[in-house]
Amino acid sequence: MAGKDKKTDDMIEETLIELYDEEVYDKKDKDTKRKAKKRRRRKKSGAGKKVLLSLGVTTALLTAAYFGVAMYFNSHFMFDTKINGVDFSLNNVEEVESYFKKQVADYTLTLEESDGSREIIKGSDIDIEFTSGERIKQLAEGQQKLLWVRSLWEPSEIEAKVGVKYNTEKLNAVMANLKCMDEEKQKASKNAYPAFKDGKFEIVPEVIGTKIDEEKFQTAVTKTIGEFQSNVNLREEDCYILPKYTSESKEVTEAADKMNSYLGAKITYEFGSETEVVDSSVISEWVKINKKKMKVSFNKDDVKEYIKKLANKYDTKYKAKEFTTADGDTVKVEGGSYGWQINQDAEYEQLTKDIKKAQVVSREPKYTSKAASHGGAGVGNTYAEVDLTDQHMYFIKDGKVVLETDVVTGNPNKGNATPQGVYTLSYKTRNATLRGEKKANGEYSYETPVKYWMPFNGGIGFHDATWQPTFGGDRYKSHGSHGCVNMPEGKAAELYGLISAGIPVVCHF
Repeated sequence: MAGKDKKTDDMIEETLIELYDEEVYDKKDKDTKRKAKKRRRRKKSGAGKKVLLSLGVTTALLTAAYFGVAMYFNSHFMFDTKINGVDFSLNNVEEVESYFKKQVADYTLTLEESDGSREIIKGSDIDIEFTSGERIKQLAEGQQKLLWVRSLWEPSEIEAKVGVKYNTEKLNAVMANLKCMDEEKQKASKNAYPAFKDGKFEIVPEVIGTKIDEEKFQTAVTKTIGEFQSNVNLREEDCYILPKYTSESKEVTEAADKMNSYLGAKITYEFGSETEVVDSSVISEWVKINKKKMKVSFNKDDVKEYIKKLANKYDTKYKAKEFTTADGDTVKVEGGSYGWQINQDAEYEQLTKDIKKAQVVSREPKYTSKAASHGGAGVGNTYAEVDLTDQHMYFIKDGKVVLETDVVTGNPNKGNATPQGVYTLSYKTRNATLRGEKKANGEYSYETPVKYWMPFNGGIGFHDATWQPTFGGDRYKSHGSHGCVNMPEGKAAELYGLISAGIPVVCHF
């Protein structure tokens, strides 16, 4: 009863607080209010306990539901889940397996080939079957089930190997009969390489052929079928025997740079007033590339052929020459070893060297033999002339006749005629003895001492001949020499002072 009375008292006090003016109960106000607050706290505490209890029950239910959904995804796939690109959201393991069984039954593999053509391998032709085992189930069980709620906004992409088996022998037979495996129709790949176009060497891109690398092809096809993919791009899978060099290969770009550097060369050949030019238009035809080894070189035959043509055009050695005599006549002179002759081997080396260094130069070619000038007989303005018909000789210096005299040349009736031709003076010497053939007894057929000896054609030369009483006319026909040009002693002495080694000598009819 005491407790009941206390409860009644508290209610009375609370009522009094609410009904009476504060001034009347001012004295009791503080105590009354304090007691009222305590009572309100007790009421609120009871209400809070009820709320907490309600929340606990709700949380337990939600937790149970959450874990229940997680357990559901042990045999089902979560929201927004794709396997190999196919949406299997909320599908169970059996449904996924059923789908793949159907897919395997209708399976075809499309081969995408480099020339744009396509070929198909049918699953039915290789006895393909679905053999998932536990794989689909493992995929479901392997999901992060406790985080299933994330699948509501985060899609899941699963790449899975669909279990299949097939008849390997039948697959090999099908592959062997594919068009792309026909060796007669396969085309080999081609390397990228530099080619001359529009004034420079540009890189021609590589060509991917259709020649199959059988080992890589076998691997790509079996891998694709094993992964249950429907397409295989033979080029992307490197199934073709690829070119060794592509347009990006260092060897190709360096070769192009080297070949273009050669085009900077310009060699101007000088042949007197005439010139021949080797520039980029000519060089581009000589520079070649070994496409297998990507090595730059010169077409040796073409370069040598060019030099040979220069020689045929400008060489004068051993060729007949037109000569203008001191009398102003033009005669054709054959014979002799005088004239221009290009050293073709040495010039090939020099020319290719100049091109490799991109030289811009004007020069003569390399010669084995030179003349005094180009054009005509090439004797220049200083030379000796022997008119075998008129039996007269001249020495021309700087274009003017400074010496002339009648002479006696070789006796044609004894087989000793002085040969026509253009020669050069070999040397000159004083007080020589001219000798004929040596006999068996050690003696010579003749021995003739002379004061001035100036040979120009082996044992044939100018010399004084004091034994000749007269010169000129027809005396050479009966009292001619063994081939030499006999001169009066005074004229021989004069010629000796004018002529020197290397000066041309022209003997003509």
